[in-house]
Amino acid sequence: MIFSAFADFERDLIVERTQEGKELAKQKPDFREGRPKKFNQQQINLAMNLLKNHSYKEVEKMTGISKSTLTRNKRIMQLSAEG
Repeated sequence: MIFSAFADFERDLIVERTQEGKELAKQKPDFREGRPKKFNQQQINLAMNLLKNHSYKEVEKMTGISKSTLTRNKRIMQLSAEG
């Protein structure tokens, strides 16, 4: 029982410290929450241009960008072109 209470207390301290650290990080101008992007916009644009003449599998082999990432970005580009 005592160990359980101590573990809960320790967990609360960890959560509190994590939230404080996150608040400090948010004050920085270049803060971006979440996972960093694996590919930059230039690499994505190159892959989109390659898709005009090649299949998804070929572009995936050439660039290392997965088919799901290619289809997601293609859909995003089409939506932005329409609206």
